[in-house]
Amino acid sequence: MTRTGRRPGEAGTRDKILAAARSHFTDVGFDGATIRGIAAAAKVDPKLILHYFESKEGIFVAAVDFPFDPAVAIPPLLAPGLDGLGSRLVRFFLETWESPAGSPMLALIRSVVSSERAATLLRGFVTREVLARLARILELDQPHLRATLVGSQLVGLAMLRYVVKVEPLASAPVARVAAWIGPTLQRYLTDPAATRSEGRPRKRTVKT
Repeated sequence: MTRTGRRPGEAGTRDKILAAARSHFTDVGFDGATIRGIAAAAKVDPKLILHYFESKEGIFVAAVDFPFDPAVAIPPLLAPGLDGLGSRLVRFFLETWESPAGSPMLALIRSVVSSERAATLLRGFVTREVLARLARILELDQPHLRATLVGSQLVGLAMLRYVVKVEPLASAPVARVAAWIGPTLQRYLTDPAATRSEGRPRKRTVKT
């Protein structure tokens, strides 16, 4: 009986291309990356990359395989309770980004500067898949707004630590960064006043 499916070696070639793409995007960012550069790193014909992924954006999306499953990662963050949740969240993201499994995420972070596509991918993942899920579990009011506020802090932290490399943030230990940033995230996640709309400003009375 004739065998169907991928020919032997196709999966290995695809994986080799993805590994080369991750390294290439990490080194030069999205705009600096090229199909030819990825092909050279993978030692394949550029046409093969287009065959598998159709475009540079296509291989970028495939290469940036997010390193954790939110459904698995979130419960341990909540297990100790609400106290210290902001700091635990900062530690989790920093430790993930700085682990070997987080290298695709660093490629994405470095590409945010020059690619709106990359920025959209990062914002969408952090806000929708992680933080909005967390806010829903906590049954907070305005979960999307809270998730967006926390996401803005985490993405900004990643940019300053890994791309712009502002000191002392860039080289500070993870625990210290968590102590600095955690209380702000804690407020966004648990403080009722954090999402409270202010009323209309009072009219100022000018004395004559």
